[in-house]
Amino acid sequence: KALHKYLLPNGERRVKIVPNDHPDAMRSVTLVKVKAPIAANPLAPVTPFTLLEVTIKTGRTHQIRVHLAGEGHPIAGDDKYGDFELNKALQKSSPAAASLKRMFLHAWSLKFNHPKTRKAVQLQAALPEELQQFLPSRAPESSPESANS
Repeated sequence: KALHKYLLPNGERRVKIVPNDHPDAMRSVTLVKVKAPIAANPLAPVTPFTLLEVTIKTGRTHQIRVHLAGEGHPIAGDDKYGDFELNKALQKSSPAAASLKRMFLHAWSLKFNHPKTRKAVQLQAALPEELQQFLPSRAPESSPESANS
């Protein structure tokens, strides 16, 4: 889906999905793979979550966030394009569940060509503890780190 960057009157940068023939449309490609369904969190008991593996073929501003929100599946904790009521509920602490104080978006693997040497560079980072704690339970096969195995 094509994206268009614009500014709010206060200068905040936003992005929205536009038709491909929009004069300011920027082509963008996002591939989404379901890694694991996640049971509803006690802080949001009626809302089940899904752990996704997302690959972008283009690098547009807020591309993943806008595409997922545009499909009706905003990222938990996204304060620009997300479900604001749900995000408030997720920020509250509970004895039954860890709160979510940030957006649940993590680049566990990046691959690019070095600008000078043109050699492939691949970086990986484990899911941070604060995001792991938010998940009620994760089988090893559902973790993003295992996607390359």
